Amino acid sequence: MANPESKISLELSEAEAIVLFEFLPRYRDDEKLEIVHPSESRILWDCQCSPQKKLLAPLKEDYSDVLKKAREEVGE
Repeated sequence: MANPESKISLELSEAEAIVLFEFLPRYRDDEKLEIVHPSESRILWDCQCSPQKKLLAPLKEDYSDVLKKAREEVGE
């Protein structure tokens, strides 16, 4: 499990949280990512941009190894 000290938080407004709350179960239930409203695209873009401001790992030379390890850790 990830070190709690290395956590990154995403802040969402209540409206953003509601849109994400509806989007994610559709993927879970159908295993298909389908955007049914432009607000869903916006939430995904914002979720990608927020950690991008804080992560240093993508700048490392061994990022592919870091990514592989992270995927293994999350997949546990």
